[in-house]
Amino acid sequence: MLHHARLTKSRLTKTLVALSLLFSTALTSAAEPFKVCWSIYVGWMPWGYADEQKIMDKWAKKYGIEVEIVQINDYVESINQYTAGQFDGCVMTNMDALTIPAAGGVDSTALIVGDFSNGNDGVVLKGANKTLKDIKGQSVNLVELSVSHYLLARALESVGMKEADVKVVNTSDADMVAVYGTKDVTAVTTWNPLLSEILTQPNSTKVFDSSKIPGEIMDLMVVNTKTLKANPALGKALVGAWYEIMGVMSGADKAAATAKTAMATASGTDLAGFESQLASTKMFYTPASALDLVNSDELLKTMQKVAEFSLDHGLLGEGAPDAKYIGVEGPKGVYGDKKNVKLRFDTTYMQMAADKKL
Repeated sequence: MLHHARLTKSRLTKTLVALSLLFSTALTSAAEPFKVCWSIYVGWMPWGYADEQKIMDKWAKKYGIEVEIVQINDYVESINQYTAGQFDGCVMTNMDALTIPAAGGVDSTALIVGDFSNGNDGVVLKGANKTLKDIKGQSVNLVELSVSHYLLARALESVGMKEADVKVVNTSDADMVAVYGTKDVTAVTTWNPLLSEILTQPNSTKVFDSSKIPGEIMDLMVVNTKTLKANPALGKALVGAWYEIMGVMSGADKAAATAKTAMATASGTDLAGFESQLASTKMFYTPASALDLVNSDELLKTMQKVAEFSLDHGLLGEGAPDAKYIGVEGPKGVYGDKKNVKLRFDTTYMQMAADKKL
């Protein structure tokens, strides 16, 4: 009887374990993966590499989740889809993070500050030996209301001019190189790789670029704040994968060359072309270097400039009474309305990476 009881207990235990495993497997397989999106730009190519080399899968598995990385060819469309809730995270600039999801009421967190443009965006005038002041009275082709537009405004400000001193002509990035080749176009503002291509044309002078406003055009991985709070594993997995790749890319060995060659090919250039774009990008290869920027007093000053530009151009929404309408939170406090914080620079996960706690 005792033997039978032991057998029964043993069978019961095995049955419960089996059922538990079955239930657990069913739950796991039914769980929707987190989804993040990215588009082609030198500072964001590592996300495609993370997907291709299964580095994202490795880090997701470590934290018991799944993360799907999706490439979207149209940059603005990728941000719109994130804002609409179709993705949990997306790459974008600080200005676009403020003017699209944040202005749209989606509370978002800049999880990773990957780099800032350090010459990747520029103003070009036709003619040799031109200076920025020569732009006065000219039409300037650019993607209206983009970071190019912001760069032009900052460029004009640097020489005491205003937007009223030029005429902005909205031009899609897809048409920019072709348009520059036409006789009527004399000035453009654009970004790499288009900028490099335009500068190969004779009698072209780059009269201003983003290296003159360092740290103002940041490239971020932005995630939905509510999702991140409920799922810290997502933050850990994304940041872990990112800095693993940064560690490889920043080396001087064969592994670094192989990784960068793969990213170059995926972005339609070769290793030399990719290195050239990296040269005008201030990559934060270590979490400590990104933290230096995010923890600096400059962060909120930059966001103030961006918010003021955005207000002037109607990018903060029709109901925005002033540039402080949307709160931007950083480690040093909040710029704008503390009751309406919609963009947060959170150092939690980058700090974990710096402390090697991921």
